[in-house]
Amino acid sequence: MVNMCTGRDRSKSMAYKYEKVNKKLLVPQIEDQLMIYIKQDSITIGTKLPNEYDLAERFGVGRSTVREAIKSLASKGVLEVRRGAGTFVKSKDMLMGDPLGLSRYKDKYKLAMDLFEVRIWLEPEVAAKACECANEEQKRNIKELCDEVEHLYLSGKNHIPKDMEFHASIAKCSGNGVVEVLVPVIHTAVTTFANLTNRKLMQETIDTHREITNAILRGDSMGAKCAMIMHLTYNRQMLMRIMEEES
Repeated sequence: MVNMCTGRDRSKSMAYKYEKVNKKLLVPQIEDQLMIYIKQDSITIGTKLPNEYDLAERFGVGRSTVREAIKSLASKGVLEVRRGAGTFVKSKDMLMGDPLGLSRYKDKYKLAMDLFEVRIWLEPEVAAKACECANEEQKRNIKELCDEVEHLYLSGKNHIPKDMEFHASIAKCSGNGVVEVLVPVIHTAVTTFANLTNRKLMQETIDTHREITNAILRGDSMGAKCAMIMHLTYNRQMLMRIMEEES
């Protein structure tokens, strides 16, 4: 942007140089650019980010894209959004929310498909095991999280943190300590799929979450396993559709 008084290009005067953003995968790319910005030495914990308008102008994208990228980083513990105050840096290391370093994948679609393979191997069996091992308190917690995700989804609010918690709670009910260690994989998968599908699977997510929950509540191992497979399959089908549209 050119300053009409000085004739200087304001964007060229910025110390931080932003990379040109491809129109594909805008949210993940802006998320990556924000991380580069946050990791500058001049940015410290507690630093307030520029507002959405300024960030959108700097990156050359819409405000809604910036908003989704901020939501994603907030769900990973990097940013904190304070209503009425702005967005602040909570951590300079995404690995706090991604201890396995999966966010370092350059190709977000490749990451999503690799995560799908791991999830389809793991989560249906975990859901079935949860039917056998979950106590009444754990079952109530799963139902409450299912209700919360549905409410947030239908309200147009950020459902991702509660969605991650829903899947993590099922994993913890399996009674398998190794599965609990793999919860960060589930967290990354939920965030990645949610960002790429951009709420296009709202009803499918609500319905399959409810089927998984009801099966666990009644101790139906096969029902929980089938519902989880259906849930993950919807995600894969939507992802494949988006990839075809982008190619």
